[in-house]
Amino acid sequence: MKKILVTVVLGVAVLAAAKDAARPLLGQAASPQPSASPAQPAQPAQAQAPASPAQAPVIKDPAEYNAYVGASQQKDPAAEISGLEAFLTQYPNSIMKPQALEILMALYQQTNSPKVMDTAQRVLAVNPDNVKALVVLAYTERATQKWADAKQHAEHALEVLPKWTKPDGVSDADFAKQKTQFGFIMESVAGFSALQLKDYASAQKHLRTAVETDPSNVENVYALATALLPPSTPADEVNGLFFIARAVNLITDPTGKEQVKKFGHSKYMRYHGGDDGWTDLLAQTVSTPLPPAGFTIKPAPTPPEQAHAMAIATEPTKMDFGQWEFILSNGSQADQDLVWNAIKSKAVQLQGTVIKATATEFDIAGSLDDIEAKKVDITLTFEDKVPLKLIPKEGASLDFQGEPASYTPSPFMMTMEKGKLLKAAAPAAPAKKPAVHKPASQ
Repeated sequence: MKKILVTVVLGVAVLAAAKDAARPLLGQAASPQPSASPAQPAQPAQAQAPASPAQAPVIKDPAEYNAYVGASQQKDPAAEISGLEAFLTQYPNSIMKPQALEILMALYQQTNSPKVMDTAQRVLAVNPDNVKALVVLAYTERATQKWADAKQHAEHALEVLPKWTKPDGVSDADFAKQKTQFGFIMESVAGFSALQLKDYASAQKHLRTAVETDPSNVENVYALATALLPPSTPADEVNGLFFIARAVNLITDPTGKEQVKKFGHSKYMRYHGGDDGWTDLLAQTVSTPLPPAGFTIKPAPTPPEQAHAMAIATEPTKMDFGQWEFILSNGSQADQDLVWNAIKSKAVQLQGTVIKATATEFDIAGSLDDIEAKKVDITLTFEDKVPLKLIPKEGASLDFQGEPASYTPSPFMMTMEKGKLLKAAAPAAPAKKPAVHKPASQ
């Protein structure tokens, strides 16, 4: 994440507003305080507080009032912290406790004190819905990779943020700006934390909102793309590919840009089945921050679609064994019948790799994939026993003839009868070419 200074959460202006909002009134029963005292205002508090007595908290004990005002009016942050901590120790149940803790949280943050987290927890103990404390905790927990805590506090902040009322002393414009800023930060924190926890649905939701707020935040854009692409559940490849292309355009580091570009290209190839359109997508996302209405990317043909295209493109008797296997495994019944009726009980000549061999039956890998996996996809049976000296060793390349008799689509297996050896098997070696159909000798 681009470093967002947390001081924006409780900065100097906000701290001043918090102090204004926290200015208490001295109860009517209390005696007037000497104006010479540096610990209190020269005039009665009622005359100085901008809030009405109905809104401002009222302290009836003059000693408590003096202790609070004396602490909160310190100009030096360290002295103010010391004074407020002493006040809370002396008056643990004071009506000013929530305000004092909130000011302390801001002061600890202003002075980069490690006590800011503990103080934020103290604030929440008094008011579990305190927006500022939730934001401080969520942001700091995200920075320290406490993903579950960060997600919980960020989502809670997003729940209570709409109900947050404007503090006294803050303008409408500044308050609206701060709420927008808090919302953006919390959506980003919640989404990124959910992504680390593999909660892809939550990550997609929060990060999409964050990206819509700031489409140029490259970290959020890339994180959203990652959340939308497999292995996420649910996956949304179309939008994921849009945002990964957008991230490529936003990244300025040449090495990082190239790495993300390669990643995006591989995802695009896997989904689309080719790289046509990838360059156009990169060009589109330079100036288009969000997917336009109706945006789509055509997915790669499904295996049945590929099998059908293969079946109508080539005469079955001219296909190789790998093509037969693909159509018979993935094609519609009509496409399977087209191929099977053309080759069933016909003498065909093939090449494959021996997996296991006896005098009456050979187990053979015929397609390129199965050869590399050393997986049987042909069972070849012989009417007459094969002489011992002609039985090939495991891994040997073999030219043979047989008549397709039956097959099972999944897992694919073809049984061939009336097997014949066309020549002596070659020495065992890794076979790198697919079984090629050869015309049967006349």
